[in-house]
Amino acid sequence: MAPRRVLVTGMSGLIGGALRRRLEGTYELSALNRRPIPGVPCHQADIADLEAIVPAFAGVDTVVHLAARTGSSDVFAEILQANVIGTYNVFEAARRAGVGRIVYASSGATVSAWERDPPYKALVEGRYDEAKSWKTMTHEMPLRPAGLYGASKIWGESIARHFSDVYGLSALCVRIGRVLTGDHPTTPREFSVFCSQRDVVQMLELCIGAPATLKFDVFYAVSDNRWGYRDLEHARTVLGFAPRDRAEDYRR
Repeated sequence: MAPRRVLVTGMSGLIGGALRRRLEGTYELSALNRRPIPGVPCHQADIADLEAIVPAFAGVDTVVHLAARTGSSDVFAEILQANVIGTYNVFEAARRAGVGRIVYASSGATVSAWERDPPYKALVEGRYDEAKSWKTMTHEMPLRPAGLYGASKIWGESIARHFSDVYGLSALCVRIGRVLTGDHPTTPREFSVFCSQRDVVQMLELCIGAPATLKFDVFYAVSDNRWGYRDLEHARTVLGFAPRDRAEDYRR
């Protein structure tokens, strides 16, 4: 049997590069990116241009949609083009091509404004003596986005739900925690929401390989952090996610 064809948008980013290293040799990889990816078939286009990206989806089984304007920018025009229009375009191009599944890179920013309130505020500020216990935040917790970036990721999850319900596309949303270039946390907040590169890649790979009957779901991707507040049990139960790292292991 031929390997499954997986298209990764935004492969030139930190998570995209880590995912490529993990999946090469297991899947037939291609990229949709604004600049070339050496060694990988790459369709160069801006996801904000629907007709320009459509050819990248031909013959693809699964899309991992990582391309986005990140949380470092809250400029509405940039968020609109990349995260709102671009995300819709990726889902629509996948629908036209008959893609079976999209793994959508959402974000913990969909709920991280809860960190303004106790006990989560104490956790992310490292005041652990004030956080004796806390309710773990599941995927069913009311949304509370941090900025336009978080709001745009809620839009993406809603589009995923829509395409799953109306068109039968399998759409799995991964609320990714803080993934770092150096791959280890240094600030109090990072000790709460850290996700190692190998843990996020494990999560994305599990979503790619999940049963076709799994049509829609939302998962948090964080490492097994001592002071974390985002739920891991749902992903463990549904996907078998078993994070290998803990932020606390890096504490000096």
